[in-house]
Amino acid sequence: MRRWMWSLVVLLVVAVTVLASGYRVMNSRTFALAGHLVPRVDTSAKVVALTFDDGPTGHTPDVLRMLDTAGVRATFYLTGAELTAAPQFGTAIAAAGHEIGNHSYSHRRMVLMSPATVADEIERTDAAIRATGYTGPITFRPPYGKKLWTLPRYLSTHDRTMVTWDIEPDSASGAGADAIVAETVSGVRPGSIVLLHAMYDSRAASRAAVPRIIDELRSAGYRFVTVSELLANP
Repeated sequence: MRRWMWSLVVLLVVAVTVLASGYRVMNSRTFALAGHLVPRVDTSAKVVALTFDDGPTGHTPDVLRMLDTAGVRATFYLTGAELTAAPQFGTAIAAAGHEIGNHSYSHRRMVLMSPATVADEIERTDAAIRATGYTGPITFRPPYGKKLWTLPRYLSTHDRTMVTWDIEPDSASGAGADAIVAETVSGVRPGSIVLLHAMYDSRAASRAAVPRIIDELRSAGYRFVTVSELLANP
């Protein structure tokens, strides 16, 4: 009986250790079990990539106007479902010269998905992105930043880059524009990738912060590039 109980304890310890390790890998912004993951680029050049997640939505034109006024090209990680529902906004993003990335079709956590489902989520969104007229590279950003094995394996097999971020100033619920700007400016380093969620009704503070972030980082000597331009930076 004692030997049986000891074996059970060992099995439980191993199971907890494996689950904890899997949880850390799933949530890590800097590590994946396969493929190429980029949270920022190690460079001495004062360049930064401004990225926008989710959408497109009815607030996409507002964001595009801000970027156009500032003369900044950004990277939009769009979901296939929202892009299919409002293709005109995706077309406007492409026409304005911004980069478009793949943020899955349904925005579900891509952790316990089958290989076939992962492929469908990515490939349907790729098709919707190409339908906008966008012809540039398509990197992938996992919903909620979560991944384990099937997603990284698919991306690795298809020579696709997974892009996360090192600055996410509007993740806290109710963060005001001042706090968003302050966290971005204080946290940015050369090669940073900034994530903002500015295309929803509830994100007025994020939209208000965009021009101020651009102005303050420019005053600090930063230049804005797309994700692919950042990846190409020596």
